[in-house]
Formats: sequence, C-alpha cells, structure tokens
Amino acid sequence: MKKSILFIFLSILSSAQIQRVEPTFWWKGMKNPELQILVYGKNIANQSIELSNGVQIKDVKKVENPNYVFITINTDEVNVPKFKINLKDGKRLVNSYDYELRQRNPNSANRESYTSKDVMYLIMPDRFANGNPANDSSKNLIEKSDRNNPNGRHGGDLRGIINNLDYIQNLGATAVWLTPVCEDNEPRTTYHGYAQTDLYKIDERYGTNEEYRELSQKLNQRNMKLVMDYVTNHWGVSHWMIQDLPEKSWIHWFDDGEKGFKRSNYKTTSQMDPNVSEMDRKLALDGWFDTSMPDMNQSNPLVLKYLTQNSIWWIEYAELGGFRVDTYPYNDKEAMAKWAKSITDEYPNFNIVGETWMYSPADISFWQKNSKVGEILNYNSNLPSVMDFTLFSEMPKAFSEEAGWDKGLIKLYNVFTQDYLYPDLKNMLVFFENHDTERWNEIFNSDPKTYQLALTLISTVRGIPQIYYGSEIGMRGSKPKGGDADIRRDFPGGWKGDAQNAFLSRTDEQKSYYDFTAKLLNWRKGKDVIHNGKTMHFIPENNVYVYFRYDHSEKVMVVLNSSEKEQTLDLSRFSEMLQGISTGKEVITGKEFSVSPQNKLRVEAKSSLILELE
Repeated sequence: MKKSILFIFLSILSSAQIQRVEPTFWWKGMKNPELQILVYGKNIANQSIELSNGVQIKDVKKVENPNYVFITINTDEVNVPKFKINLKDGKRLVNSYDYELRQRNPNSANRESYTSKDVMYLIMPDRFANGNPANDSSKNLIEKSDRNNPNGRHGGDLRGIINNLDYIQNLGATAVWLTPVCEDNEPRTTYHGYAQTDLYKIDERYGTNEEYRELSQKLNQRNMKLVMDYVTNHWGVSHWMIQDLPEKSWIHWFDDGEKGFKRSNYKTTSQMDPNVSEMDRKLALDGWFDTSMPDMNQSNPLVLKYLTQNSIWWIEYAELGGFRVDTYPYNDKEAMAKWAKSITDEYPNFNIVGETWMYSPADISFWQKNSKVGEILNYNSNLPSVMDFTLFSEMPKAFSEEAGWDKGLIKLYNVFTQDYLYPDLKNMLVFFENHDTERWNEIFNSDPKTYQLALTLISTVRGIPQIYYGSEIGMRGSKPKGGDADIRRDFPGGWKGDAQNAFLSRTDEQKSYYDFTAKLLNWRKGKDVIHNGKTMHFIPENNVYVYFRYDHSEKVMVVLNSSEKEQTLDLSRFSEMLQGISTGKEVITGKEFSVSPQNKLRVEAKSSLILELE
C-alpha cells in the first residue's frame, strides 16, 4: 500500500505542472473579446488542458517547445468571473490555475491620453529619488545597489517619484514619462531598464505593480498622466522566455553569429530605401542592439499577440495615459502597424509616440499615421505620434552659430518649412535632449540664457514639449567624457544625506533655471492658441527668429534673439500679423511692449520674448 501511494506521489511530481500563465488575468468587455493565454510548464504540451465552468477553448496552439501551450478563448462567451485552467493526464487532474476575468473601470476605453496640451517630463527612475531604501537591492535580482558605481543601481524608485509629485506638478509638467520599470535582471547596467526580463512585473528595485498603479492613479487625480516606455524591439537575454524559447523564430537568430547574435548596422532608413540591398535591410531590422538584447520577431503571430496583449494589459491595469515606444523603426513595420491599430482600436484616444531617430523630415513623417510619404510605399503605420529628431538635431547648431545663409537660426526656420510632410503636426514630440543625448546645459556650459531660448522654442511651437529631469535646475552631463551614466546623474536631494535638496531649496543658479521653466510651462497650460493654433513665421535676420501662433481669437508673438548683441526690429515687417495690434504683454516678466507696425522693438542679446498680443 505504501509503495502504491509513493508511486502515485512520484507520478504526480513527474507530470507537467503549470509554472506560469500570461496574461495573469484579463478583463470582460474588451472590444476585441479574443484572449490568447500562454500556459507554461515542463512538457506541458504532452498533457491536456480543460477549462472549468463550461468555458470553451476556441483554439489550442502548440509550438516547437513542449513547455508551451497557447489557448484562445472568447471572453464575451464567459459568464463567470473566475474559472480554472486544469492540466490533466488522461482523466487525472495534475495541476490547475485560477484565472480571473475582471470588470473594467468605467469609461476605460475612452481614457484621455497626452496631447499638445501637455508637457512631458522624462525621468530615469533609478536616478531621480529614493523613496524606499529597503528595496534598493533584492535577493531575487542579480545586480545590487551601488551608488558609487556610475553605471550601477543607485536606488531611485517609484516611491521617490510619488513623494515628489508636487515638485513635478508645480514645475508645470502634465505628463510623466518613465524609462522602463519592468524587471531587468541582467547582471550589470540594469538601471536603464531596456533589457527587460519579465514584461508583467515591475522591477522589485523600483517597487511593485501596485505602486506603479498607485503612481498612475495619483497623477490622474492631479489631471496628469503616466506614460510607459514600451519596448517591442528587444528583450533582455535573461528573460525567462529567451532562456527557454517557445520556438526558434521567437527571436531573430543568426546561424552564423555567436549564440544567434549579430549586431544591427542601425541603418533604419533601409525600411523605406528603394535601392537597399536585402542583406543590409535584414541586418538593420533583425540584428541585435547588443549581446544582452535579443531582437524580437514581431512577424511571428504569437510574438505579436504576446506584445499586443501585454501592452493592453498594462494600459488597463495601470490606468496609463500613453506610450513612448523605444527604437520604433527597428521593428517589423507591417507587424507594428497591426500592433498600433490593435491598441488604438481598443482605446481610440490613446496616444503612442515612436522613437523615430532619423534626421530627415520625410523619413520621420513616414512613421506617422496617415502619412502621405508612407502612402508612396503603400504603408500606414497607424502610429499617432513621432519624435521630431530633425528639430532636436538642428537646435544646438542653430543656437551656437553666427548668422549666415545656412547657419544660425535659419536652421530652425528650415525645419518648420517642411511641416507640410506631417499628417498631424500637433502630435509630435519636440525636445532638445533626453536620456540618450548630451545634456543641453553641458553643450552650452550652463548658460541659462541659451536654455531659456531652447525652452521657449519647444514650449511655443507646434507639438508636445518634452523636458528631461534636472534640466530645469541646470543639470549637466557629458556623454563623450562620462558615457551614458554622466547624462543620467542623480537628482540632488533625491537621497537622504544629499548635500542639497533641489526639490525644496535651490541655489541662485538653479533658481534662474527653475523659475523661468515653471513660469513658462504653467502659462502654457491654459493657452489653446499654443496647443492648437496655426503658425506664421518670418525668415530670421541677424539671428533673430520671429513667429506667431494664432487662432480666431488670440495671437502670440515669439521672438528669439540668438545674437550676442541687442537687436532692434522694424515691426512693419510683421504687419500681416500686427495689423490692428497696439500692445503685447510679455509672459515671463509681465512687461508691456508697444508692437504696432509703426514701431520698433528692442530685444536684448541672447533672449526671448513671448508677447500676448492685445
């Protein structure tokens, strides 16, 4: 008898067990009721799967690896809040998982997302503020906290951001973009989060899934939004699925590479180049970013479904207000068009901006939804928003060069002359730096005047301004000298014991940056003429660029003087926009200026004016 019991016990242990189920739960009432559930366990494909409570399986997909089964159900046909996924060996029940179908929040499908009304504040969470020192390291994760290591984990977390929401709101930001916060369990340099190893779990060194949702909810209570940095192109090599691939085609595998690895040539213009060689195109799109970042194969329907459902899961669970998608042109473009459409079909107002790191407006505009450039190649990305890397790349030169035929502020003018290429001008992210670029205040040697010029520009032109944490207090960092870590320094005051707390008290220099930023961004909040108005600009003269934002009821005149000398403008040149106007009130100082076309306007060296015209 004892031998018989032991045999049964050992038989159960040797049978397949459910180790993972993804998505871990789902919701009733989705526009697309089809749900594909990944069930994972040792040799699980050799067992049968049944669902309880009369729930019907519509499809069962088995793959090369017997440790995976993908089952599809129609959630509209499920009339119970919970059911069991039962794993059976013949008639014997081996294991089960309680699956939950939750109720959606009211009006979830019509949630608001970021628009041209918003200002996006970009944070690298590990470097912003340490709100909970107890989670600086985790016994479950390899890399431990070491603030003395520039490329190590420093301990910033979600609680630190929650604790400083007053600071962000008072600054005038209305949307918060965090670099990835899902688990990144690679051995080193994990603080940036772009080599994720679990797409359904917040990294324990940042906090918990519940804290991530809490951050989003607290932002929503302030009429602010949380923007998730989503990565479709690559995962971390230590991701549990990469370590046990469902099938070889889950990632792009190079047989002539080391363990499947070949580095991308990073030439993403191959996506639309009519003369490209297939070898170059394949290496650009299928090559890996690095040895630790396997390139995902979005053209595999199972991969695409996984990414789509994971995206929707986070939107619904965390009550997100938008996505920023990393390395967008490196993905399979046809698959990504389906991905974007699936999300915006489910959430019609949801905004997604792609990192379109290209320098030609034609190339960037190709990636925006309903692009006429994309139409030439019979392509529609369905991607609502793109990042204006053309403007970004021209700004440092524009503000550092002396005026010339093709130098100085004419570079900015030339960028905006090509606005006709974009199908949705308002829905472009405009910026002068981010977590991958040289700090603006490093380029210009902590010159607050040049910072003010740059911030004035992105805050008053078409699109959605994005600023990078710390710029508003003059933070610096040199990528050529100190690498990525130097442009991702710790925010002063984010850690107990810091010599200074810039969240609460700022030096005179920091104050000159912060006060200007807060004044400008808070003014911008209520200015529909900036959010939605038209633009008229005038060819720069003597390195002075003048443009107007206007609608049926309001006009704003913006003057950027990048010259080292005071300039006097003959206002008759701008009579198209100034006819009938007598005065303009400057936004930052409150000073009034006479701006009738018969007058002249003096503009101090290296300064800007934002005039509300009356």
